[in-house]
Amino acid sequence: MHSIGILGVGELTEKLVRGLRNGGFDGPILLSPRNRERAAALLADYGCSTLQSNAAVAEQAQLLVVGVRPADLVSLAAEVQVRPGQWLVSVVAGESLSRLAELFPGARCVRVMLSYAAEFGQSTVALTPPTPELEPLLGLLGRLVVLADDTQFELGTVAACMNGWFYFLLHDLQEWLADKGLPQQQARQLVLSSLKDCLACSEEQQHESLKALGERIATPGTYTADGLALLNHSQAGAQWKAACEVVLDALLSRSAGH
Repeated sequence: MHSIGILGVGELTEKLVRGLRNGGFDGPILLSPRNRERAAALLADYGCSTLQSNAAVAEQAQLLVVGVRPADLVSLAAEVQVRPGQWLVSVVAGESLSRLAELFPGARCVRVMLSYAAEFGQSTVALTPPTPELEPLLGLLGRLVVLADDTQFELGTVAACMNGWFYFLLHDLQEWLADKGLPQQQARQLVLSSLKDCLACSEEQQHESLKALGERIATPGTYTADGLALLNHSQAGAQWKAACEVVLDALLSRSAGH
């Protein structure tokens, strides 16, 4: 991939640019002119270039990354002229492949969803459709999860929202420990280390279901089981599923509205 153009320099695409550079991509990265302060930081730190217009970015880049708000996608499409066969990677939530093809005729469209951990090469990177040509590049940002179609991808978007929710759950657990007397740093370390322990066991024991791994710890008569009984009684898990349903319904409604 010789050059990448960023249409919409926002929080997520900034992390994407940093992740690509930190992962070893040394080709030209061309930025749209909006959000000049953020673009200036990328220019100074990562050798990017800011062009005069979105049209100029689309004209000069081999691959385009679209990171505007969903409400701005139509106006962006009116500004740029993609070349036949030009790669277009959308990180815009809720915009289907068919919608992208309608707005950017001739482009080879893919959808990607990632987290802020892309900056460190540690993001989950959901991708549809399967695109072997781009997978080495996107793999610089973290762990690729290749999904078959838009239907699966919307579920991947829900999973990306879970990523944001986890921060608040972890914060609440940290604050409980701190309220009971632990220094904030030790409370944070214990909560995050417990999560890492869970992830390590889950990754190393792929043949076991997540529930089975938990049941090995929360055996009858243990303190873990006592706390789990309360969580189950209050249907804590059901609330998480309900939040997932809210997001999925919103994504499907947006897609149907097009």
